[in-house]
Amino acid sequence: MGRVTVRRRVLRLRAGVASYRPDTLAGEEPLEIRVGGRPLAVTMRTPGHDFDLAAGFLVSEGVVRGADDIAGIRYCAGATADGGNTYNVVDVVLAPGVAAPDASLERHVYTTSSCGLCGRASLDAVHTAAAWSVAEDPLRTSPELLAALPDRLRAAQRVFERTGGLHAAGLFGMEGGLRCLREDVGRHNAVDKVVGDALREGLLPLRETMLMVSGRASFELVQKAVLAGIPLLAAVSAPSSLVVDLAEESGVTLIGFLRGDSMNVYTGADRLYTSSER
Repeated sequence: MGRVTVRRRVLRLRAGVASYRPDTLAGEEPLEIRVGGRPLAVTMRTPGHDFDLAAGFLVSEGVVRGADDIAGIRYCAGATADGGNTYNVVDVVLAPGVAAPDASLERHVYTTSSCGLCGRASLDAVHTAAAWSVAEDPLRTSPELLAALPDRLRAAQRVFERTGGLHAAGLFGMEGGLRCLREDVGRHNAVDKVVGDALREGLLPLRETMLMVSGRASFELVQKAVLAGIPLLAAVSAPSSLVVDLAEESGVTLIGFLRGDSMNVYTGADRLYTSSER
């Protein structure tokens, strides 16, 4: 099994004084995702929760929509020259009747945190692939509760505390309770792991939930939220104009620059209420 963290000896310079010391780094290895034995994508990820990652990736690609769509997930034996297992290749077996991914989805390059759909045509593609509408989701929350999410996310990031080098995605309930947290070198992978966990537990669509991510709100993250049925996405940094377009047209409440009691509400402000309104 791949390692979540790796120890390395580094030269440390402080105020002109040099010393050697061990340092803990976030692990990063490629994961090849296959469907029915056919390679679909390779993503660079932090090892761990690989089955959730594969399942969540297929949700975000519109291939599966529920736990019953997947018959099984396994690591592929014989992934090394000597027949051993690197635990870097997983194969997803779809349930009978579930269509295999279109050949156009195959990615023969490494995916990164900036990959994914882009452009106006992609907005229509997301709407077409989405199994559920989030526009009518009854979620309502308060600025005060949202302001508490970054600290709750950071407090649960065990690997980040040791490495300082991982993104996190946390799924919160309407009352602010943390349901699931995943860390990864790629924020898109962290979200896929959260969504994949929910899919495997039969919880999709994720009604009345909030997704909090470290870093910025990218187009791909809003895409993943829509396809999982998540009505609110909050990030500590900024979105782009296309991200706001997708959130607005999909009915997602999009929060950016969520730091302390400060935040920007880009779309879906009607889901927020003040204490006096409750």
